[in-house]
Amino acid sequence: MNKYYKKFLVDADRVSKDLKHRKTIKFNMSKYDAAVEKGRMRYINIEAARNYVAAKKREALSELDKNLLQFEEKISKRGVEVLWATDSKMAGHLINEIITNHNAKLIVKSKSMTTEEIEFNHRVESIGVESVETDLGEYIVQIAGEKPYHIVTPAMHKSKIDVNELFHEKFDCDINLTAEELTNYVRVKLRKLYQKAEIGVTGANFIISDIGAIAVTENEGNAIMSTSFPKVHIAIAGIEKVIPTMRDLGRFWPVLASHGTGQAVTVYNTIFTGAKKDGENFGPEKMYVILLDNKRTELLKQPVQSDSLACIRCGACLNACPVYRNIGGYTYEATYGGPIGSMISPFYQGFEKSAHLSYACSICGKCTEVCPAKIDIHMLLLHNRNQDVEFHNKNGIFGFIMKSFKRMALNPFLFDIGFNGIKNFFLRTIGKNMFSKHRSLPPLQKSFRKTYKKSL
Repeated sequence: MNKYYKKFLVDADRVSKDLKHRKTIKFNMSKYDAAVEKGRMRYINIEAARNYVAAKKREALSELDKNLLQFEEKISKRGVEVLWATDSKMAGHLINEIITNHNAKLIVKSKSMTTEEIEFNHRVESIGVESVETDLGEYIVQIAGEKPYHIVTPAMHKSKIDVNELFHEKFDCDINLTAEELTNYVRVKLRKLYQKAEIGVTGANFIISDIGAIAVTENEGNAIMSTSFPKVHIAIAGIEKVIPTMRDLGRFWPVLASHGTGQAVTVYNTIFTGAKKDGENFGPEKMYVILLDNKRTELLKQPVQSDSLACIRCGACLNACPVYRNIGGYTYEATYGGPIGSMISPFYQGFEKSAHLSYACSICGKCTEVCPAKIDIHMLLLHNRNQDVEFHNKNGIFGFIMKSFKRMALNPFLFDIGFNGIKNFFLRTIGKNMFSKHRSLPPLQKSFRKTYKKSL
C-alpha cells in the first residue's frame, strides 16, 4: 500500500464520519435526484436517445484522427488558430505564449474541467496574470481557495450558511443575505471584470467535426459574457470531445441536460465557429482552440478501458455512486472524481498515484445503469484492478492469499477445517485491519454446511 492509497483511506474515513458534510451532500443530491427523475420522464423512449449518443460517440472515437483533422481544417479557414498540446505542460506553454503576445493581465474563465486538469489558474497566476472563474459555483470554490468538488456542481459540498460565511469573510457582506442577493452581488462584481478582461477562456462540451466548431453549454450566461467582451477567446478541449456532425448535437444536448441537471435542455447553448466577422459588433477579434491529449491517446490504445472516452461529463455516475456520496469529491485527489474519474485517473495521473481509486467501488453497477453514453463503468474498473495487479503493483503475499481463497471457494468443505476459536481470533485481529476498525464481523459458530445438514 503506497502513500497515496494510505492517504485516501485516512481521508475517506474522516469524511465519511463528518455528519455535517453528509447532511449537506444528502440535501443537494436529493434535489438532483428529483430533478433528473422528472427530466427522464420527458422522454417517450430514453433508451433510444441513450443508444444514439452511445453509438455516435463510439463512431467519433473510432475515427478520432480523421474527425480532429476535419475539425482543424474547417475552423482554420475562418481564421481560428488550432494548437495541439500533448500534455499539460505544453498546454501551459501555449497559453502563456498567447497571454504574452496579447499583453493580457486579466482573464475571465467559464466552467471547464479541462482547464482544471491542466491547472490553468495556477499556471497563469505564476506569470502574474489574474484568472477569475465566472461560473457561480466555480467562483465560490476559487475564493475559498479550493478546487471543484464535483464535475458539474463545483460547490455541492457547501451549504448556503457556508457561502454566507465565506462572503462575509472575503467581502464583508451581510451574513444574512439571501441566495438571490449573494448571486446578484457576484453578478455585479463580474460584469465589471468581463469588460476589463483581455482574454476569455472556455472549455468545450463538444467538438463538432463536420462544420468545424465547438459547442458550450451552461446555465448562467457566463460563457457568453466571457467570450463577448474580451478581444481574445481561448477554447481548451480534450480531443475525445469530438462528435461527427452538427446534426448529432440536437440529440446530445438534451441527453446531457437531462442526465446532468434534469433539464429539458440547458439554458445557454452556444456554437462557436470563429472570431467576429466584419460588420459584427460583439465577440472576440481572435480565437484559439487548444486540443489537449494529456494521455488520452494512450487510453485510446487500451482494448477495453478506451470505452471510457465516450463520457460526455454529465456527472450522473458521481451522483449515483454510494461511495462518492459518502467519501466526497476531494478524497479522490483527482480532477475527475467518482466512478468515471476512478476509471480514467490511473491513465491520466499514473497507476502509482491513482490505481487505488479503481478499488473505491462496490461494483454495484449503479454508475453503468445511469450512464447516458452506456459505458460499462463498473466493469472497466475491474479491468483497471486487473491491470494494476498484473503490471503495476504485484504483491506476492496478496497473490498467495487470493490463490488460497480461490482454492477454498472451489472446495467449500475446506471452510470447515479448523476450530472456530482460531478462526474468530483471526477475524478479530487481522480481519479488523482488512475490513474496518469501526465494524466487526459476526463470530463464527457452526458452518452453514453443518447447520443445513442438521436441519434435514
